[in-house]
Amino acid sequence: MRSHYCGQLNESLVEQHVTLCGWVHRRRDHGGVIFLDLRDRDGIAQIVVDPDTPEAFASADRARSEYVLKIVGRVRLRPEGTQNADMPTGMIEVLASRVELLNSAQTPPFQLDEHGKVGEEVRLKYRYVDLRRPEMVERLRLRSRITHSVRAYLEEHGFLDIETPILTRATPEGARDYLVPSRTHPGHFFALPQSPQLFKQLLMVAGLDRYYQIAKCFRDEDLRADRQPEFTQIDIEASFVEENDIMSITEAMVRGLFRDVLEVELPEFPRMPYSEAMHRFGSDKPDLRIPLELVDVSDLMADVDFKVFSAPANAADGRVAALKVEGGAALSRKQIDDYTRFVGVYGAKGLAWIKVNERAKGLEGLQSPIVKFMENVIEELLDRVGAKDGDVVFFGADKTRIVNDAIGALRVKLGEDLNLYTRRWAPLWVVDFPMFEVDDAGRLSACHHPFTAPSCSPEALKADPASALSRAYDMVLNGTELGGGSIRIHDQQMQKAVFEVLGIAEQEASEKFGFLLDALQFGAPPHGGLAFGLDRLVMLMVGARTIRDVIAFPKTQSAACLLTEAPGEVSAQQLKELNLRLRQKNGE
Repeated sequence: MRSHYCGQLNESLVEQHVTLCGWVHRRRDHGGVIFLDLRDRDGIAQIVVDPDTPEAFASADRARSEYVLKIVGRVRLRPEGTQNADMPTGMIEVLASRVELLNSAQTPPFQLDEHGKVGEEVRLKYRYVDLRRPEMVERLRLRSRITHSVRAYLEEHGFLDIETPILTRATPEGARDYLVPSRTHPGHFFALPQSPQLFKQLLMVAGLDRYYQIAKCFRDEDLRADRQPEFTQIDIEASFVEENDIMSITEAMVRGLFRDVLEVELPEFPRMPYSEAMHRFGSDKPDLRIPLELVDVSDLMADVDFKVFSAPANAADGRVAALKVEGGAALSRKQIDDYTRFVGVYGAKGLAWIKVNERAKGLEGLQSPIVKFMENVIEELLDRVGAKDGDVVFFGADKTRIVNDAIGALRVKLGEDLNLYTRRWAPLWVVDFPMFEVDDAGRLSACHHPFTAPSCSPEALKADPASALSRAYDMVLNGTELGGGSIRIHDQQMQKAVFEVLGIAEQEASEKFGFLLDALQFGAPPHGGLAFGLDRLVMLMVGARTIRDVIAFPKTQSAACLLTEAPGEVSAQQLKELNLRLRQKNGE
């Protein structure tokens, strides 16, 4: 039906006849001549319709915003003074000889060039209109280029694209499962996969050696800007590998992606132990573009006459950390109060601070309500954080977890608010994660997942699980975890030891993971892998604020689809076939 896309037109086609199809982006009347901006997925072309072609002119006169048209015409150079150097097709226009109305359109719910004034709910409800915007088209085009590049790289390196089941059984992977009732097995349920984890391990046991999949995954969890109930993973697994092998393969893949798609050469990927990342940045995914660091001052605060500091400084699970901000003394009291409320979201009870106005004057040159409590350590404190005139020092004092969460988040917030970024891209690997994390009740849970291999023997693991390190690694970019992976457990006794430490009884382990434990008896090779969040990767590469802007049909933060009004009710007959009955809500 068409000979060219609108965005393909340029000076090389002058005097050629073309056929275009698309939507009316704008319509303008100028002195009896009608100008149409015709838009398709590749760009916008200016169409000129003269009264000399009565039928075409009449059709153009009826056209309105988002009408679907077919245009036949001749490409010509725009007259001198009317060219648009900012537009890819801005040097030419098409003189129409025929304008065919393929379909009309109601007035769209928002102007495509004014979407910023429209709420996200409207954009998601009319997503098919929102996706017509050139910005959205370009994001989905870039997403397609990324997946194409990933497939090409992995195929070149011997990986096989293998699909794993969507209907499987529930496994503990850190979030709630989406359950699917079985009609043919009354009272039994499938689960949608949180990841293809167990199946890709079984593929390694099967001897397929190198697997990848661009896989849909599902997690019924609370949502944030970078989370969705269904999301896409670039899933990778290989046999006879160690940490360095997987990290080298995937780092080269990401470098190639940035080079091919963005023409960007990423800098060095440093490796940082988890303990160092938490100590210096309060986060296991630190944004290294921001030059601020947490400095531990617990030893200095152990004997001060200020229990807010001395109590956590002397507690086994406590920490007092300082964060110096160069030039931060210029922050107003209102700004500091706003930051105090901000850290409160992370459990901090307050935000202590010292403004360094003039260090040479001693205490007189400092501005803070807490200086009087630490006169005997103030100089050593300021020396340790490297404070100079004009700086401000913030403090976190509480349980280590709360201090890391709160002051780590404050560090990122200050970096954004004060534009402290020192570079565009800052990748790194975080390694040597703990095998387990301990909750407030003293219960252990897997830091990654229970199939991650520890760095010690089964006996050492059971003797001191809280101190065990895992063979896990995360790739981080600009403070966002792009992907996480590990060397897996390939020995049945080690897998049983991990289940035992996690309190998973032998019978429960057999019921839930018997097929995996059985497989590990039949010659499982050493293996490991990594899974990237494709949506997060695309979000970072295009500079979007949320992953909803790089997914064609995303859900809202309440996990609803405004377009299809899902989730929805089902009929009584469907429930009967599934042997289900809904409980009445209170008051009904």
